[in-house]
Amino acid sequence: MNIPIWDAYALRYAKVKRRRIENFISHDLHDVATQMDYFVWFLKNDHETILVDTGFNEAAAQLRNREYLRCPIESIKNTGVQLEDLKDVIITHAHYDHAGNTRLLKNARFHIQEREMSYATGPEMRHTFCRHAYDANDVCDLVYANFEDRVRFHEGAFELRSGIEVHWVGGHTRGLQIVRVHTKRGWIVLASDAAHYLENFLNRSPFPIVSDVGDMLRGYDLIQLLAESDQHVIAGHDPQTMKLYNQVGKKNLEIVSLTEPSKG
Repeated sequence: MNIPIWDAYALRYAKVKRRRIENFISHDLHDVATQMDYFVWFLKNDHETILVDTGFNEAAAQLRNREYLRCPIESIKNTGVQLEDLKDVIITHAHYDHAGNTRLLKNARFHIQEREMSYATGPEMRHTFCRHAYDANDVCDLVYANFEDRVRFHEGAFELRSGIEVHWVGGHTRGLQIVRVHTKRGWIVLASDAAHYLENFLNRSPFPIVSDVGDMLRGYDLIQLLAESDQHVIAGHDPQTMKLYNQVGKKNLEIVSLTEPSKG
Protein backbone atom coordinates (compact mmCIF):
# COMPACT_ATOMS: atom_id res chain seq x y z
CA MET A 1 0.00 0.00 0.00
CA ASN A 2 1.36 3.39 -1.02
CA ILE A 3 0.98 5.93 1.76
CA PRO A 4 0.28 9.48 0.52
CA ILE A 5 3.01 12.09 0.86
CA TRP A 6 2.21 15.28 2.74
CA ASP A 7 4.12 18.56 2.88
CA ALA A 8 4.52 19.89 6.43
CA TYR A 9 5.21 23.45 7.55
CA ALA A 10 5.74 25.40 10.77
CA LEU A 11 4.67 29.04 11.01
CA ARG A 12 6.10 31.16 13.83
CA TYR A 13 3.66 33.77 15.09
CA ALA A 14 4.99 34.91 18.50
CA LYS A 15 7.93 34.61 20.89
CA VAL A 16 8.98 35.44 24.43
CA LYS A 17 12.24 35.73 26.32
CA ARG A 18 12.72 32.97 28.84
CA ARG A 19 15.28 31.63 31.30
CA ARG A 20 16.64 28.14 30.90
CA ILE A 21 15.61 27.29 34.46
CA GLU A 22 11.97 27.71 33.37
CA ASN A 23 12.16 24.97 30.73
CA PHE A 24 13.13 21.88 32.74
CA ILE A 25 11.95 20.37 36.00
CA SER A 26 15.47 19.04 36.54
CA HIS A 27 18.01 21.60 35.35
CA ASP A 28 21.67 22.42 35.68
CA LEU A 29 22.83 25.51 37.54
CA HIS A 30 24.13 27.28 34.44
CA ASP A 31 21.02 29.37 33.97
CA VAL A 32 21.20 31.36 30.74
CA ALA A 33 18.83 33.47 28.71
CA THR A 34 16.85 31.69 26.03
CA GLN A 35 13.68 32.11 24.00
CA MET A 36 10.40 30.35 23.46
CA ASP A 37 8.79 30.46 20.03
CA TYR A 38 5.10 29.91 19.27
CA PHE A 39 4.05 27.98 16.19
CA VAL A 40 1.12 26.61 14.32
CA TRP A 41 1.67 23.84 11.78
CA PHE A 42 -0.06 22.97 8.55
CA LEU A 43 -0.04 19.94 6.27
CA LYS A 44 -0.71 20.11 2.55
CA ASN A 45 -1.19 17.93 -0.49
CA ASP A 46 -2.60 18.70 -3.92
CA HIS A 47 -6.16 18.61 -2.60
CA GLU A 48 -6.36 20.12 0.87
CA THR A 49 -4.72 21.73 3.88
CA ILE A 50 -4.93 20.40 7.43
CA LEU A 51 -4.18 22.90 10.21
CA VAL A 52 -2.58 21.78 13.46
CA ASP A 53 -3.40 24.21 16.29
CA THR A 54 -4.70 27.76 15.98
CA GLY A 55 -2.44 29.90 18.18
CA PHE A 56 -3.52 32.98 20.14
CA ASN A 57 -4.54 36.52 19.25
CA GLU A 58 -3.05 39.93 19.98
CA ALA A 59 -5.19 40.48 23.09
CA ALA A 60 -3.87 37.24 24.61
CA ALA A 61 -0.33 38.29 23.72
CA GLN A 62 -0.74 41.57 25.58
CA LEU A 63 -2.33 39.85 28.57
CA ARG A 64 0.54 37.35 28.86
CA ASN A 65 3.37 39.67 27.77
CA ARG A 66 4.24 37.78 24.59
CA GLU A 67 5.82 39.42 21.54
CA TYR A 68 3.13 39.04 18.91
CA LEU A 69 4.54 38.80 15.40
CA ARG A 70 1.46 38.05 13.31
CA CYS A 71 -2.00 36.51 13.40
CA PRO A 72 -1.47 32.81 12.66
CA ILE A 73 -4.84 32.39 10.98
CA GLU A 74 -4.46 35.46 8.78
CA SER A 75 -0.95 34.25 7.93
CA ILE A 76 -2.30 30.88 6.80
CA LYS A 77 -4.70 32.81 4.58
CA ASN A 78 -1.78 34.79 3.18
CA THR A 79 -0.16 31.57 1.98
CA GLY A 80 -3.06 31.21 -0.44
CA VAL A 81 -5.26 28.93 1.66
CA GLN A 82 -8.91 29.92 1.70
CA LEU A 83 -10.10 29.76 5.32
CA GLU A 84 -13.49 28.44 4.27
CA ASP A 85 -11.69 25.48 2.69
CA LEU A 86 -10.07 24.45 6.00
CA LYS A 87 -12.31 21.53 6.87
CA ASP A 88 -10.28 19.75 9.56
CA VAL A 89 -8.17 21.27 12.34
CA ILE A 90 -6.27 19.22 14.91
CA ILE A 91 -6.16 20.81 18.36
CA THR A 92 -3.24 19.17 20.16
CA HIS A 93 -4.53 20.51 23.47
CA ALA A 94 -6.65 23.41 24.68
CA HIS A 95 -4.00 25.73 26.15
CA TYR A 96 -4.35 29.37 25.13
CA ASP A 97 -1.43 29.23 22.69
CA HIS A 98 -2.79 26.21 20.82
CA ALA A 99 -6.57 26.66 20.81
CA GLY A 100 -7.29 30.37 20.34
CA ASN A 101 -8.74 31.94 17.20
CA THR A 102 -11.13 29.06 16.53
CA ARG A 103 -14.00 31.48 15.96
CA LEU A 104 -12.15 32.66 12.82
CA LEU A 105 -12.59 29.22 11.26
CA LYS A 106 -16.33 29.09 10.67
CA ASN A 107 -16.40 25.93 8.55
CA ALA A 108 -13.79 23.83 10.33
CA ARG A 109 -14.17 20.65 12.35
CA PHE A 110 -11.91 20.57 15.39
CA HIS A 111 -10.34 17.27 16.43
CA ILE A 112 -9.48 16.98 20.12
CA GLN A 113 -9.15 14.25 22.71
CA GLU A 114 -12.30 13.81 24.79
CA ARG A 115 -10.24 13.72 27.98
CA GLU A 116 -8.73 17.12 27.11
CA MET A 117 -12.14 18.78 26.97
CA SER A 118 -13.14 16.99 30.15
CA TYR A 119 -10.00 18.31 31.83
CA ALA A 120 -10.40 21.87 30.50
CA THR A 121 -14.01 22.07 31.70
CA GLY A 122 -13.69 19.92 34.82
CA PRO A 123 -13.05 20.40 38.52
CA GLU A 124 -9.27 20.79 38.22
CA MET A 125 -9.80 24.20 36.63
CA ARG A 126 -10.65 25.64 40.04
CA HIS A 127 -6.90 25.42 40.79
CA THR A 128 -4.74 28.29 39.52
CA PHE A 129 -1.85 25.98 38.64
CA CYS A 130 -4.06 23.81 36.42
CA ARG A 131 -5.97 26.60 34.68
CA HIS A 132 -3.15 29.11 34.23
CA ALA A 133 -2.37 28.09 30.63
CA TYR A 134 -6.03 27.81 29.63
CA ASP A 135 -8.18 30.71 28.46
CA ALA A 136 -11.82 30.34 29.45
CA ASN A 137 -12.98 32.15 26.31
CA ASP A 138 -11.06 29.75 24.05
CA VAL A 139 -12.49 26.75 25.88
CA CYS A 140 -16.00 28.20 25.58
CA ASP A 141 -15.47 28.76 21.85
CA LEU A 142 -14.81 25.03 21.52
CA VAL A 143 -17.97 24.33 23.52
CA TYR A 144 -19.95 26.58 21.18
CA ALA A 145 -18.38 24.83 18.17
CA ASN A 146 -19.48 21.51 19.65
CA PHE A 147 -23.04 22.84 19.87
CA GLU A 148 -22.72 23.47 16.11
CA ASP A 149 -21.56 19.87 15.56
CA ARG A 150 -18.05 21.03 14.64
CA VAL A 151 -15.99 19.18 17.24
CA ARG A 152 -14.90 15.58 16.86
CA PHE A 153 -13.88 13.91 20.09
CA HIS A 154 -11.34 11.10 20.05
CA GLU A 155 -10.14 8.58 22.58
CA GLY A 156 -6.53 7.61 21.93
CA ALA A 157 -4.99 7.16 18.49
CA PHE A 158 -6.82 7.83 15.23
CA GLU A 159 -6.04 8.29 11.54
CA LEU A 160 -7.31 11.61 10.23
CA ARG A 161 -6.17 10.93 6.67
CA SER A 162 -3.96 8.30 5.13
CA GLY A 163 -0.49 9.53 6.09
CA ILE A 164 -1.72 11.61 9.06
CA GLU A 165 -2.00 9.86 12.41
CA VAL A 166 -2.84 11.42 15.76
CA HIS A 167 -1.72 9.81 19.04
CA TRP A 168 -2.67 10.59 22.63
CA VAL A 169 0.30 11.11 24.97
CA GLY A 170 -1.01 13.17 27.90
CA GLY A 171 1.66 14.37 30.30
CA HIS A 172 1.70 18.12 29.71
CA THR A 173 -2.10 18.13 29.89
CA ARG A 174 -4.60 15.34 30.46
CA GLY A 175 -5.48 15.07 26.77
CA LEU A 176 -2.40 16.20 24.84
CA GLN A 177 -2.07 14.58 21.41
CA ILE A 178 0.77 14.51 18.87
CA VAL A 179 0.68 14.22 15.08
CA ARG A 180 2.60 11.76 12.90
CA VAL A 181 2.89 12.77 9.24
CA HIS A 182 4.20 10.85 6.25
CA THR A 183 6.42 13.16 4.18
CA LYS A 184 8.95 12.83 1.39
CA ARG A 185 11.71 12.45 4.00
CA GLY A 186 9.82 9.84 5.98
CA TRP A 187 7.57 9.94 9.04
CA ILE A 188 7.92 13.11 11.10
CA VAL A 189 6.28 13.79 14.46
CA LEU A 190 4.81 17.15 15.41
CA ALA A 191 5.40 16.78 19.13
CA SER A 192 3.59 19.96 20.14
CA ASP A 193 3.96 20.34 23.91
CA ALA A 194 4.93 16.73 24.47
CA ALA A 195 8.38 18.27 23.93
CA HIS A 196 8.57 22.05 24.14
CA TYR A 197 12.25 21.88 23.24
CA LEU A 198 14.19 19.11 21.52
CA GLU A 199 16.30 18.94 24.65
CA ASN A 200 13.24 17.94 26.70
CA PHE A 201 12.83 14.92 24.42
CA LEU A 202 16.48 14.01 23.80
CA ASN A 203 17.49 14.19 27.47
CA ARG A 204 14.18 12.87 28.84
CA SER A 205 14.00 16.05 30.88
CA PRO A 206 10.36 17.10 31.44
CA PHE A 207 8.99 20.61 31.03
CA PRO A 208 7.71 22.11 34.33
CA ILE A 209 4.06 22.56 33.28
CA VAL A 210 2.84 18.99 33.57
CA SER A 211 -0.25 17.12 34.71
CA ASP A 212 1.45 13.69 34.84
CA VAL A 213 5.24 13.30 34.73
CA GLY A 214 4.99 9.57 34.06
CA ASP A 215 2.82 10.14 30.99
CA MET A 216 5.23 12.84 29.80
CA LEU A 217 8.20 10.47 30.05
CA ARG A 218 6.28 7.68 28.31
CA GLY A 219 5.34 10.22 25.64
CA TYR A 220 9.02 10.71 24.81
CA ASP A 221 9.31 6.97 24.17
CA LEU A 222 6.23 7.01 21.91
CA ILE A 223 7.61 9.98 19.94
CA GLN A 224 10.85 8.09 19.37
CA LEU A 225 8.93 5.02 18.25
CA LEU A 226 6.75 6.94 15.78
CA ALA A 227 9.39 9.21 14.22
CA GLU A 228 11.75 8.04 11.47
CA SER A 229 14.64 9.25 13.66
CA ASP A 230 15.33 11.83 16.35
CA GLN A 231 15.95 14.29 13.49
CA HIS A 232 12.34 13.79 12.42
CA VAL A 233 10.94 15.16 15.71
CA ILE A 234 9.54 18.71 15.63
CA ALA A 235 9.46 20.29 19.08
CA GLY A 236 6.56 22.53 20.02
CA HIS A 237 8.31 25.75 21.02
CA ASP A 238 11.98 25.41 20.13
CA PRO A 239 13.52 28.41 18.32
CA GLN A 240 15.94 25.90 16.74
CA THR A 241 13.10 24.97 14.36
CA MET A 242 13.68 28.22 12.48
CA LYS A 243 17.36 27.29 12.04
CA LEU A 244 17.03 23.57 11.37
CA TYR A 245 14.65 23.96 8.40
CA ASN A 246 14.60 26.09 5.26
CA GLN A 247 12.36 29.12 5.13
CA VAL A 248 9.79 29.08 2.34
CA GLY A 249 7.18 31.44 0.96
CA LYS A 250 6.90 35.08 1.92
CA LYS A 251 9.69 36.11 4.29
CA ASN A 252 7.38 38.22 6.43
CA LEU A 253 5.38 35.09 7.35
CA GLU A 254 8.30 33.13 8.88
CA ILE A 255 7.34 29.72 7.54
CA VAL A 256 9.77 26.80 7.36
CA SER A 257 9.36 23.56 5.46
CA LEU A 258 9.70 20.58 7.80
CA THR A 259 10.60 18.40 4.84
CA GLU A 260 13.61 20.56 3.92
CA PRO A 261 16.30 20.46 6.62
CA SER A 262 18.72 23.35 6.47
CA LYS A 263 22.25 22.57 5.27
CA GLY A 264 23.69 25.52 7.16
